[in-house]
Amino acid sequence: MSENTDRYENAVARYFEAWNAGEPEALAKAVAAAWSVEGTYTDPLATVTGHTEIAGLIAGAHTQFPGFAFRPLGTVDGHHDTARFAWELVSEADGSAPVAGFDVITLDADGRINSVLGFLDRVPAGA
Repeated sequence: MSENTDRYENAVARYFEAWNAGEPEALAKAVAAAWSVEGTYTDPLATVTGHTEIAGLIAGAHTQFPGFAFRPLGTVDGHHDTARFAWELVSEADGSAPVAGFDVITLDADGRINSVLGFLDRVPAGA
């Protein structure tokens, strides 16, 4: 594997650690490890900046979908400081995945996320 491939996969692994962190302290720590201080997250439903807002967005997703976890789909693809990957939100109880999409991230020199552009491919009505 190339150094860049490892860099993309490591960044995406930290990203999923943040999205799956449950406790507020663990979530704050995971967000700080994954995103740069002024990192952003944008999808059709939200635009946030900085660790506090990103952690709040993730906590809100946990409240809306209790008992669900974010899982990668397929492989991470990237070039330069940009990577893309698909994901789904999976019920730990029955394995259903009502939400799915893909994200494009840009990384800083330290391999932390500067920005996320999220695209939603499957969203339940009323979400």
